[in-house]
Amino acid sequence: MANLQPAILGAILAGGRARRFGSDKAQALWRGRRLIDHVADALGTQTTALVVCGREEPGFGCVPDLPAPGLGPLGGLHAAIAFAETHGFAHVLTAGVDCPDLPADLAARLAGEGAGVVADQPVVGLWPVSVTDDLADFIAEGGRALYGFAERIGARRVALPAPLLNVNRPGDLPGS
Repeated sequence: MANLQPAILGAILAGGRARRFGSDKAQALWRGRRLIDHVADALGTQTTALVVCGREEPGFGCVPDLPAPGLGPLGGLHAAIAFAETHGFAHVLTAGVDCPDLPADLAARLAGEGAGVVADQPVVGLWPVSVTDDLADFIAEGGRALYGFAERIGARRVALPAPLLNVNRPGDLPGS
């Protein structure tokens, strides 16, 4: 595990319905392994603990989306931040289950830019637990877009050396 202070919770956002993909993305194979395992390995080496948000997944600690299912990545982010707050974490490093090629230094890159930053897609970000109330308010006001929430809190984008793979359809998996 990377020596990052303060403690960072890793959170895999996995509560989506995968309508465009047509089946369970978490279980889809890339390079001979499930997408969820790629993401778990990448986040797990960079964080103090790891949870899967929005679904039950054997072998993982899981938390349900908040305040209810069906809110997409915002529900997963809210669940992760609430979990982090009650368990003494200062930040949450998030990634979607459909981003299997996360850089090994993602947490360090984002932490070096300060909290509240996102990579090339807002589902991949480092979020301070201090945004809990802002996120709850955003959702209560009808906000549903992670892009909108990131903008609301002034999250900054950080360029990564290469664009991240974002698997929305089976054809998005290289070699498929």
